[in-house]
Amino acid sequence: MNSMTNSKQNGPLKLFLEFGPIIVFFLGYKYAPLPELFEGDESLERIIFATKVFIPTILSSLLVGYIQTKEVAKMPLFTAIIVLVFGGLTIWLRDETFIKMKPTFIYLVFAFLLSIGLFRGRSYLQSLMGVALPMEDHGWIILTKRFTLFFIVLAILNESIWRSLPTDTWVSFKTFGFPALTFIFFFAQARLIKKYRVED
Repeated sequence: MNSMTNSKQNGPLKLFLEFGPIIVFFLGYKYAPLPELFEGDESLERIIFATKVFIPTILSSLLVGYIQTKEVAKMPLFTAIIVLVFGGLTIWLRDETFIKMKPTFIYLVFAFLLSIGLFRGRSYLQSLMGVALPMEDHGWIILTKRFTLFFIVLAILNESIWRSLPTDTWVSFKTFGFPALTFIFFFAQARLIKKYRVED
């Protein structure tokens, strides 16, 4: 179903729906309207404001995707639910720990789900991307193993960054670093994809 959904979305809109909310979060953090003589925890106030604009933005992107395709994509829906939960806790408890741990939780869940598929001898990535990227089953198993390890590495990296570096650094890396690493990792799989690709 996700492959059909992807085919119904044009490239620029799909890119905007995926990365627009992340950019909004970054801009919300950078340009949060703080009082001139603010003496509290500035990074916390910025995170809370950014989260307040992030939640409706990601829900709006999910709605736009549904209006265009008449289908609810599973991964964006899952991400939106996690953002709503972790973002809501951040705002309610005024604790930035929750929103900072959100990527860790998402990456670990992805790795866990892919691991379940591998344990059953299946590739859930193939179920999501098989139509757009036809490959032999063995190739999908290898790719799924690599993605599982990659998600675990991202989870560890996120934990390391937010726990040891300033919030400004984490926000910037979340906005630009993780997407860049994902693109680099995916393009690094070109040789594997070429080797096991099935010509239509």
